[in-house]
Amino acid sequence: MSSIRLRNILLTFALFAITLPTFFCHNPADPASLDVQETSLWKNVYDTGAHYVGMQTCRTCHEPIYQTFIQTGMGQSFGLASKEKTAADFSRAHSIVYDTALDFYYKPFFAHDTFFILEYRMQGHDTVHRHLQQVNYIVGSGQHTNSHIFSTNGYLYQAPITFYTQKHRWDLAPGFEKGSSSRFSRMIQIECMSCHNGFPDFDANSDNKFTSLKTGIDCERCHGPGSLHIEDRKNNRPVDTSKGPDYTIVNPRRLSTELQNNVCQRCHLQGIAVLNDNKSFYDFRPGMKLSEVMNIFMPQYEGARDKMIMASHVERMKKSQCFNRSGAMSCITCHNPHISVKATPLSQYINACNSCHGASAGQHQCAATPQARAAAGNNCITCHMPHNGSIDIPHVAVTDHFIRRRPVDDTTQKNITAFLGLKCFNNPNPSTQTIARGYLEFYERYTQSKGLIDSALHYLDSRNDPKQGPDYVRAWFLLNDFQRITDFASKYKPTNVNDAWTAYRIGEAYYQLERSDSALPWYRRATELRRYSLDFQNKYGICLLALGRFPDAATVFNFIIAQNPDHLSANTNLGFIAMQQGDNTGALRYMLHANELNPDYEQNLLNLAVWYHNNQQPANARKCLEHLLHKHPANDQAKAMLTDL
Repeated sequence: MSSIRLRNILLTFALFAITLPTFFCHNPADPASLDVQETSLWKNVYDTGAHYVGMQTCRTCHEPIYQTFIQTGMGQSFGLASKEKTAADFSRAHSIVYDTALDFYYKPFFAHDTFFILEYRMQGHDTVHRHLQQVNYIVGSGQHTNSHIFSTNGYLYQAPITFYTQKHRWDLAPGFEKGSSSRFSRMIQIECMSCHNGFPDFDANSDNKFTSLKTGIDCERCHGPGSLHIEDRKNNRPVDTSKGPDYTIVNPRRLSTELQNNVCQRCHLQGIAVLNDNKSFYDFRPGMKLSEVMNIFMPQYEGARDKMIMASHVERMKKSQCFNRSGAMSCITCHNPHISVKATPLSQYINACNSCHGASAGQHQCAATPQARAAAGNNCITCHMPHNGSIDIPHVAVTDHFIRRRPVDDTTQKNITAFLGLKCFNNPNPSTQTIARGYLEFYERYTQSKGLIDSALHYLDSRNDPKQGPDYVRAWFLLNDFQRITDFASKYKPTNVNDAWTAYRIGEAYYQLERSDSALPWYRRATELRRYSLDFQNKYGICLLALGRFPDAATVFNFIIAQNPDHLSANTNLGFIAMQQGDNTGALRYMLHANELNPDYEQNLLNLAVWYHNNQQPANARKCLEHLLHKHPANDQAKAMLTDL
């Protein structure tokens, strides 16, 4: 696998540079954001002994609330891939998806009760490629979309097609359009899963390995861990909540407005999440400020006033005068999280508006004529919170929570004219280091503009702290300034590093400078710190190959395919090793499997061509090379081999 491809895979949902000793191990907090020991009246917020008990335990006392909650978008957010769970139309007229950029067709279907996606390619009337993938989970309530996840030995990946409920159509999944499809290799990491579902059991030594999954967001995501509450009930210590709070478990209604919104914006403020040092996506609990765990940045653009991403509800609300002037507006001003929006009467939302703007409140009333209001059904939302398209999810329209007197008509919007910078929406004063990390993350995920790295370096330099080494390594890595990384890292030993990403980046810098011997211990360190990161393992194996250590490389690649038999690069490399060792049968088996996984994979096509040539099958060798050059016309090695044939 090429280093560029590896970076694209690994950095798409990159974890954040964490902490390293001396220069590497400890990254001291910015003076403006030194940890303060937080306290709360709610006992389950900071008590480390409080643990999660699961929604079925809550149900034993709260059955009516459970029955309505499981019908909400949160309760329906994640489930097994079943006919009961899916909202999709599987009739042929609606289900075939064609990726015009990569020339693959996709057909979703159920065989009895098992969900599959068939990927295939046609050449004339012949099927020249088939790959069948079972789907294990469906993400989404079906109100907007159903997306699809499959598990290989606990490693989760997203399937390349999504059903868009509002448009009643199948299409490529978000981010898979316009030649960007990663087909069946997009990893589902903990950041994604921790919002789209109840907290899973996740192997922290991996990128995407889960040992167990919930089926839907549950009660404790909004109320916090329930063990203290359960303990009191088991010991017959009830609390009369009509007279005061039960402090064993958070009731968001009794939190301050700010803390109420922090509960919701944990997942409804979608943006660039920068974790604080030594924090994880598990660490936020209701009753905390979200900034105690992470800071969420959103890009700000000139000309983008009416452009929004799907899960940016809190960001949009915070732009509203209703929010900024009232000082008391939260998500639950309008929403009851226990009731589906489909089952919520319109009057609930209108009453929320009238609580400030109605005649009884003595506040501003609607300027529209009585006739115009009657024509709109006296529905404030129609005019002031219209549906708006999402810029990150195609075929979807959602309620715009930016409440305005006169929202801009979608058809008159101007194009984005300038990038203004990143704004943190849950912390007015993030540290300079945190801002720098936000720019690095934005670069990695969305926009590869050198100006973003320059901004990150500006914020790092403004602090002038030599212990920001991991952040500098990350920035230089994104600039391909490998020499600077190796100069910097030459003063340190790999064993000083306690962050797998930093170790990997240093190893990759040496490797790109053709210093495989120096790269190897850094790659090894990355795999020691994150054993089940299969792409780190793969780079370690590739480095061993470069050093001619074939048996050691084979051990690494065999470990990878024991974890995930469909790892493309590991199969390709094992095929190459087997061919070098004279195991023609084993070599062909690995290479044909790799070809099924990706018939356009450049290195495997070269290896297959060599195998066919060595085994007196020139027609097959030519076919491989011609296909390779069709997909990768700049490959000089394939051109030379084809000329020789």
